[in-house]
Amino acid sequence: FFFKQKTAYEILTCDWSSDVCSSDLDLVAKFIKSVRPDVLCLQETKCPDDAFPLKRFRRLGYEHIAINGQKGYHGVAVISRLPLESDPVKKQYCGKTDSRHIGVTLGEKAGLKDPLTVHNYYIPAGGDEPDPKINPKFQHKLQFLDELRACTHMLPKRNERSIVVGDLNVAPLECDVWNHKALLKVVSHTPIECEKLVAAQTAGNWIDVARNFVREPEKVFSWWSYRSPDWETSDRGRRLDHIWVSQALGDRMKSIKFTKDARGWERPSDHVPVTATLEL
Repeated sequence: FFFKQKTAYEILTCDWSSDVCSSDLDLVAKFIKSVRPDVLCLQETKCPDDAFPLKRFRRLGYEHIAINGQKGYHGVAVISRLPLESDPVKKQYCGKTDSRHIGVTLGEKAGLKDPLTVHNYYIPAGGDEPDPKINPKFQHKLQFLDELRACTHMLPKRNERSIVVGDLNVAPLECDVWNHKALLKVVSHTPIECEKLVAAQTAGNWIDVARNFVREPEKVFSWWSYRSPDWETSDRGRRLDHIWVSQALGDRMKSIKFTKDARGWERPSDHVPVTATLEL
């Protein structure tokens, strides 16, 4: 997210699909040096809390950091140039402690008259086989989506200013994938996943920021597989990374940007940064 000085604020979500404790941090630093988001949300950090590179981010000007990580898998973080109001919320789903959510609040300390909550998610990928009877990873993903729909903070009140970001690992619309028919039986675009994610969005009356600016049926992607060496030419992408805002922020959206060229960097993530600008 970008929260620029005075009124416009930018918020960024990015799944680097790599270990933020390793040299891959250089990619994160490269991006934030050029873009300078106010709030940076990372997913799949694969880094335990006690090894998170706090000093590196603070040297880059990000003093306020909330993390929920574990060694080798999953992990989420919120990196902010603006002060946070209180301790972060770390919601667990499906009876697991697998570091897939963190929530923070920005308020008076950040110069905001009305508080703003940000919830950062890394939803399970779901494995390869789209059958919950034989694939426990897919079963876990479906259960997670069901619990997400019913979660209290996913049901904002009328005047509540709230944002949900993250690698939600579902491309819900036909124009969120390169070929709808070809991917109907591929995890991330199966009908049951799409229905469950849309149900969570609908239950909270969330606004999909990307689709507010990039209207259907125009295609837009945030992920291209490592298995496609000609990813740019074939452009077989999916939109797996999302930013939603509550109705109270519906008139505050200024822009959305998918930094596609980041997919072509040296040793890139298969995801690219998605940046929303809000006027608060």
